[in-house]
Amino acid sequence: MYRHYFLSGLLALSLMTQAQAVRYQDQDYADTLALGGKSLVLSGIGERAAYGFHGYSAALYMTKKAGTPDEVYAVTGPKRLELRITLPLKSIGAQEFIKAIDKGVERNCTEAEKAALGDRVQRLNANLALFGSFKKGDVALIDFVPEKGTTLVVNGKQYGDTVPGADLYTAFLKVFLGEKVSDERLKAGLLGQATFKGQPT
Repeated sequence: MYRHYFLSGLLALSLMTQAQAVRYQDQDYADTLALGGKSLVLSGIGERAAYGFHGYSAALYMTKKAGTPDEVYAVTGPKRLELRITLPLKSIGAQEFIKAIDKGVERNCTEAEKAALGDRVQRLNANLALFGSFKKGDVALIDFVPEKGTTLVVNGKQYGDTVPGADLYTAFLKVFLGEKVSDERLKAGLLGQATFKGQPT
């Protein structure tokens, strides 16, 4: 009988752990998730805002937490950047994200890195273009699995083909974490640092 209660307690504890979530900007984010056969943890979360408007929240998941850009790039295994669109007034065309990616890669990657990427940034952008435009409530997952590559999933549906190469995902992350980024607060949040919005709870 004691064994039964012990096992029941372990099961309850397991379910409680699985149900844990991080609260940020009135939304719940999983503190752990599975991707590519690995368990990922929430490493950082932040918000992209400009001109008084909230554009989207971004959460970075990896196999372990990291506090600097170089540490993030060096973490091995699957990674996920989850974007939740929060802009209340209008939709955001995919071309806006494509322009931001192109600008970020151009400003934060070396000439050698850009040459090695070839057309893969354009292939990733083409996947974004297939979705069209983002509106409030949309959720985009940009997933990297080492054996496969980078995949775009929006609202549960994959768009385009998986694009190979760990260097592509690093270049993508540099758009948010590089030395020349558009939003330092978002960068700080993704690195697990406190911002003017405060820490997730």
